[in-house]
Order: sequence, then C-alpha cells, then structure tokens
Amino acid sequence: MSEFARADGRLPYQLRPIRFQNGIAPHATGSTLIEWGNTRVICAVTIEDSVPKWMQSQKISGGWVTAEYSMLPYSTLDRKARDISKLKLDGRSQEIQRLIGRSLRAAVDLEALGARTVWIDCDVLQADGGTRTASITGAFVALGLALRKLQAAGKLTESPLKPGVAAVSVGVVQDVPLLDLAYVEDRDAAVDLNLVMDGSGQFIELQASGEEATFSDTQLASMLALGRAGIREILAIQQAAIAA
Repeated sequence: MSEFARADGRLPYQLRPIRFQNGIAPHATGSTLIEWGNTRVICAVTIEDSVPKWMQSQKISGGWVTAEYSMLPYSTLDRKARDISKLKLDGRSQEIQRLIGRSLRAAVDLEALGARTVWIDCDVLQADGGTRTASITGAFVALGLALRKLQAAGKLTESPLKPGVAAVSVGVVQDVPLLDLAYVEDRDAAVDLNLVMDGSGQFIELQASGEEATFSDTQLASMLALGRAGIREILAIQQAAIAA
C-alpha cells in the first residue's frame, strides 16, 4: 500500500487537508465553510423555536433536526442546472440531504433540545469528491457553534450535542483500498463506501457498493479499518474547530 501512487501524492491511508472557516454566514445561528481538499461546502444552521406540525399532531416531545443540500451551478466542471429549473429536487440531492439529516439527528439529544427545529443547509461551492461526507462533517461543526450560542444566550442550560459525528469516503482503486477519495479516484473506483460514525466509535450509516464489481470480506474489513482511523482524525479536527 505504501508504494501506491495517488494523483495528489497522498498515501492510501491519508486524508486530504481539512480546514474550517467559522462564521461564514452571519445571519445563521451557526455556520462554517469546510474546505476538504478541493471540495468546499458552506454548512449553516438555523434554529427555530417550534417543531414540525406532524410532531405537534402526534404529541411527540423534544425537537427535530432536518437538512437541505444543494450543489451550486458552478460547483462542477460542467454547469449543474438548479433544481428549481426542473421544478423538483433531483434524486441524488434528496438522498444526500436525508443522509445528512439522519446523521445529525444521531448527534443530538432531541429531548434535551426542547421544542425546537434545527435546519441544516449544506451548499456545495466546489465539488472534488466527498461532498456528502464533507457536508455531514461540516454540519456537525456548524451545529456545535449554534448550540453554544444558545447556551451563551441562556436558552439552553446544557448542550444537547453528543460527542461527535463525522463521515469519510473509502474505496478500492486498482485493488488498493484508499481513504478519502478525490473525484478522479471516486470516478475510477471499483468499490465505493461512505462511512458515518459517532464519537464513541459506533456506526451511524454505511453505504457500500461495487461499481460493476464485487468486494470481499477482506476488502470490506480493510475499508472499515481505514474509515475508522480517518474518522478519529476528523473528530479531533472538528472539536478544535468548534473550540476555536
């Protein structure tokens, strides 16, 4: 593995550089721009003091976390038409925003949140692989910042945020398991895996598929080991970003 040459010079087990620029959207309750390699996503959190009508009608206590995801037209090499031009959300965007919502709900004690709705907006400025994993990872930082603001304002006595949630991509390219795929690697991968985990090392979601290929137990174990190690690094970077 150590001799495998990647396009950007990384070793198979290395992440691309990750950087956060907090406060990118001043009108949001919490926000950050995550730069993950050449992928850039603005993640912004808005908190409303109400819950969806379906929760009210079913008398469900606690709060709710939901997400929206979009790729801006200029985020890819070829212009991507806005969903509004098609009068509907495309299937990929819908699947990703549901994934973001599920992942971040696992990061929050919804009872402790109280009767509030957390809106998470993830807008891709530049795509170079891993936009869904960058969105989840950035959204956790934006959420942490937003909940700290509520605490500072006296609206929460303690944070409902759980230890952490992060995501990373893994794949098999030329029979070699690789961590954190850039676009050129994702394009050529025989196997794709997106991994979402929490701060205690528990799985939240696994999305694995062969691209006109199959994969073995051994390859799956190798990908999960790479993913776990990557998640540990990312969780530390997230906590530093929230603390800063």
